[in-house]
Amino acid sequence: MDDAWVEAQEPELLKLLAHELDCDVKNIVDFELSLYDTQPAAMSGARSEYINGARLDNLASCYVAMEALIEHSTDGPDGSDMDEDTEVALVACFDHEEIGSDSSQGAGSPIMIDAVERITNALLGPGPADPEVQKTALARSMILSVDMAHAVHPNYASKHEKGHAPAMNEGMVIKTNTNQRYATNGVTGFVVRELGRRCGTPVQEFAVRNDCPCGSTIGPILTANTGMRAVDLGMPQLSMHSCREMMGKSDLTFANRLFRAFYTDFREVDDALETK
Repeated sequence: MDDAWVEAQEPELLKLLAHELDCDVKNIVDFELSLYDTQPAAMSGARSEYINGARLDNLASCYVAMEALIEHSTDGPDGSDMDEDTEVALVACFDHEEIGSDSSQGAGSPIMIDAVERITNALLGPGPADPEVQKTALARSMILSVDMAHAVHPNYASKHEKGHAPAMNEGMVIKTNTNQRYATNGVTGFVVRELGRRCGTPVQEFAVRNDCPCGSTIGPILTANTGMRAVDLGMPQLSMHSCREMMGKSDLTFANRLFRAFYTDFREVDDALETK
């Protein structure tokens, strides 16, 4: 063990870690620790219509996406949705989105393109890989880049454009930015609106004001790395990046419906498109 490193640490912290890990202090050579709020999420509002919790951005999206995928694979007496599915449904949850995504496990890494290549080769079976098959698969695929969205704040409504003021409990938000801070374009935005129409889920629109630059998401990163189409969308919330964030309870249901529709209906919608 590096004595210099140990001497630079707080002894009580090392003892606490050793107790939790059931090991000797001398066996701890390094650690990566994060402090976070352990208080459970709570309902609020006159009708319990809001959720207040830590890290809703972006654990809420990850949870609903996985829940929808599990339901897609198990609904019906014999998992009929999955049995009839001719597509590959995939949920990818990346680290380090808030700090640029340039890491071995972030969206800027080769993880996504490697996953597509391995899945393609596995489905092709034994024999030499055909790179054209993978290129075709990428061209026919689409990514939902799902991060939370900024709901309009009643005290700061002027920060939003009048026609682009997402409200909580009013459905998923399609995010658009002509500077490509978001990956949405005319085609991918339409696909989401059509999926929402099919599953009876409201969809809202959001574009940032020109004088209020916005952050970005993994959407543009993934499209640049893979060539796949993408749309940026998310559930609206307040207090983003605060210790306790706030979102609408109904938006979890709306997101689940939209994701289920994406898993089941995307191919039919995409094949019917005719762009000029």
